[in-house]
Amino acid sequence: DLTGKKVLDIGCGSGGITLGLARDHKAGKVIGIDVEEAVCRAAQRRADQSGYTDRVEIHLVEPGRFPFDDTGFDIVFSKDAIVHIADKEFLSKEAFRVLRPGGWFVASDWLISHDGEPSPNMQHYLALEDLGFGMASPARYEKALISAGFTDVRLTDRNPWYRQVARSEVARLQGSERTKFEEVMGVKEIADQISTWQAMIAVLDSGEHCPHHFRGRKP
Repeated sequence: DLTGKKVLDIGCGSGGITLGLARDHKAGKVIGIDVEEAVCRAAQRRADQSGYTDRVEIHLVEPGRFPFDDTGFDIVFSKDAIVHIADKEFLSKEAFRVLRPGGWFVASDWLISHDGEPSPNMQHYLALEDLGFGMASPARYEKALISAGFTDVRLTDRNPWYRQVARSEVARLQGSERTKFEEVMGVKEIADQISTWQAMIAVLDSGEHCPHHFRGRKP
């Protein structure tokens, strides 16, 4: 229940989820942060147009320490952004620092089933994504959260769910809507997306690619 809570959204991107936390989940204040100026501008426009500027703030930040005081947030949240942060241990400590006692760090992220060198199939998929993923294992995330001081740590493997979602997404791209997508994105872009998704399905099926939900509470 986010009603009235103060939430930090790490890696807010263009702000759709940041706004949703305030509008749909009734958070009292949501501060979205990102390191990319263009997406922060887009997020700010979204907030301005929504009429939620009293409850949504967007901050362009530098990588590293969060520019916030200790114990200022009830919830630290992130959706599919921590994969771009190599130092999971530092990130976990920063989330712990800015949370109030009793607050929760809640996130989803793209994980790899093991630490060390990815398989050739995973390397192929990551090359197609070309997003600078810093993937880590569930074991590393769990250790980072516990070492930072979090209790009630829980990780949930979303691989079985996403294997089906990814297949449905490829089916849409290849199906009757393909021409419409190509008109918007271009023929090459859609072909590239299909190739990337097919490579991703291979590592989802092997279990090496294992998106997770995770959470931990600050005592």
